Amino acid sequence: MSGQGASDGDGWGGAVRVVHLTLRGRVQGVGYRAWCAHEARVRGLSGWVRNRAGGAVEAVLCGAPGAVDAMVAACRAGPPGARVDDLLLHEASEAALAAGGREGFVVLPTV
Repeated sequence: MSGQGASDGDGWGGAVRVVHLTLRGRVQGVGYRAWCAHEARVRGLSGWVRNRAGGAVEAVLCGAPGAVDAMVAACRAGPPGARVDDLLLHEASEAALAAGGREGFVVLPTV
């Protein structure tokens, strides 16, 4: 098999996936945003995370499809002390990165 243009889930392989997540449950006051930013950086993802005034956490993840999938799975569990009752996922475009810039992974202020 040729590795050209194909992604094995661990490398970019030219493919990029962008998702927008909304998480509900006990996701504020438990270090969710800092944990999310750390986990995303470890996976080489760009994007952002922020609290919503209504109690949810919102995030945009961008990167290799396998890394994004792994991060979504991690977000379903969250950090110690969190309880994720609902995870809403939408495929997004790279335009969704605009709120946090296009490089790296950042924690944004609450909206």
